[in-house]
Amino acid sequence: SDPVMWHDIFLTNRDAVLRILDAFRGDLDALRAAIDTGDGHHMLGVFTRARVAREHFSKILARRAYVDAMHSNDLIYLAQPGGTLSGQIRVPGDKSISHRSIMLGSLAEGTTEVEGFLEGEDALATLQAFRDMGVVIEGPQHGRVTIHGVGLHGLQAPPGPIYLGNSGTSMRLLSGLLAAQPFDTVLTGDASLSKRPMNRVAKPLREMGAVIETAAEGRPPLVIRGGQRLTGMRYEMPMASAQVKSSLLLAGLYAAGETAVTEPAPTRDHTERMLRGFGYPVAVHGSTATVESGHKLTATHIEVPADISSAAFFLVAASIAEGSELLLEHVGINPTRDGMLRVCRAMGADITLLNEQNSGGEPVADLLVRYTPSLSGTVIEGELIPTLIDEIPIIAVLAATANGTTVIRNAEELKVKESNRLDIMVNELTAMGVSLEGTDDGMIIEGGKPFHGAQIDSRLDHRIAMSFAIASLAAETPTEILRAGCVDISYPTFYQDLARLQA
Repeated sequence: SDPVMWHDIFLTNRDAVLRILDAFRGDLDALRAAIDTGDGHHMLGVFTRARVAREHFSKILARRAYVDAMHSNDLIYLAQPGGTLSGQIRVPGDKSISHRSIMLGSLAEGTTEVEGFLEGEDALATLQAFRDMGVVIEGPQHGRVTIHGVGLHGLQAPPGPIYLGNSGTSMRLLSGLLAAQPFDTVLTGDASLSKRPMNRVAKPLREMGAVIETAAEGRPPLVIRGGQRLTGMRYEMPMASAQVKSSLLLAGLYAAGETAVTEPAPTRDHTERMLRGFGYPVAVHGSTATVESGHKLTATHIEVPADISSAAFFLVAASIAEGSELLLEHVGINPTRDGMLRVCRAMGADITLLNEQNSGGEPVADLLVRYTPSLSGTVIEGELIPTLIDEIPIIAVLAATANGTTVIRNAEELKVKESNRLDIMVNELTAMGVSLEGTDDGMIIEGGKPFHGAQIDSRLDHRIAMSFAIASLAAETPTEILRAGCVDISYPTFYQDLARLQA
């Protein structure tokens, strides 16, 4: 382009251009030194980040953060009623465990190998965050990830704000981990994440000495000031939340003294289990988990089990689609996550656990599920809710097909997920002719009556889109799901898998 124009640009922006040229020269000098000394680890980091950056730019243009968009958000999924599901399938890896494998693997000493990693938007947001903080991560390639850990004190300041897409788990857990780092960080997300409450994490972290700034009403972006000295504390959580518990335990790895978190009801304990898997001592007594600083994480091998939250859609599908018999392989059945199984069985579903075993500290099993011609309603409340909070949308679909009344209580947490899932499920099931009413903390569903298809708006919520894809199996007419591409967040091959199983 015009040489005079560039002459003017460089002279006018002299200081900025010199600063970038110095940074570029520094990068080249570091790469030259690595080649000269045979530092393969440094070169691997440079080339991995370069490749990911190039791919990242094209995905940003497609308005996806970290995965190639299988579909645009304008995708309409047309589901015909009926179908019989048969065969076997291994659904994608557990999202919660995938997040934590990246976090703890990055903070460990040595190289951690992960198999079964979920290559969805949310887990990849966590992976990219640690790449931004200088961790060399190879993959993912067919679910395999190699993490070259930097130790608890080896993270580097990111070059800019850390973008976490739609992942509330990433933002809440990273808040605790980053509160004790020596550098400042800014955590941002998409429009949906930017509406979600973060004070439930920020307030107790501030009590430990963290300096965290939020937007109005405690919402993102979060500005976390580095260089703070954290002090351990005993914290009784006002509401059950595995994300808050995990965030405080991660902060406790750096805090002086002990950090003890007591929860009012059991929540998923993947963080405690995985910390032990990396050799970090965690004491659990009743409802209280305790860590103290001064120990280290040692690299290990992790096999991520199939996500029971993703398997839930197929548990319901095979239970309500006449003649179905389906085997779901290597599903995580952690007792803090098995509420879905308990509810299905309470409603009369035919589910058999096969090949039960322990995989990397997590209990797993194959689930054989068969069509059940007569399901019955039940009551879902209290301590059961935290063990199936993400599965409630698909449970509502199951309840719509079951005879009698199903009551869901104490599920107000669903109002502040990716969308207001309670209100959406009530509104859209009503549009399909299901008899139900919403309550302040749940819903009451009168099931067992015929219902029809409808046009459903996913609101870009992956669990809403998948729930109504399954509901279509029992509807009398076709169902149209708008903005259906959001399944990429947790299950990029969901529609293909449904088709392969003959839905």
